[in-house]
Amino acid sequence: MIRHFLPLLALAALLSFSVSAQARHCAITLEGNDAMQFNLHTIRVPGDCEKLTVTLVHTGRLAAAVMGHNWVLSETRHHRELGLAGGRMKLADDYLPRGDARVIAHTPIIGGGQRTQVTFATSALRRGGDYTFFCSFPGHWNMMKGRLIFG
Repeated sequence: MIRHFLPLLALAALLSFSVSAQARHCAITLEGNDAMQFNLHTIRVPGDCEKLTVTLVHTGRLAAAVMGHNWVLSETRHHRELGLAGGRMKLADDYLPRGDARVIAHTPIIGGGQRTQVTFATSALRRGGDYTFFCSFPGHWNMMKGRLIFG
């Protein structure tokens, strides 16, 4: 009797493996420092990633109120406007307009020695879209930035 079910169990295991292999949960880690720099300037996300987790590590020593960093993702056409708007916000708001639909994903602001992360569905991204990641701490957005490529 067991011999009859073994091929069915093998087929079920193979099918579940191929479904999970097609939809991946991808992850990247990047660092920000007290010199207002990310260690990555480009992030490439394969098109088969269903979710992306971004971990930000602040390798500096300064506190969040002085030299905080976060990771924000938006379409490149919104990067400047969001950066400028962030300068009018507060640390408690992560220097971002609350609930702004132009923000695809973001982490909280962190200080030296801390780490944070955000996970989001890549369904918010288009293959070949033009995306910029940046730090929204006032004055950082124009130099502390990079490009995200999806697909």
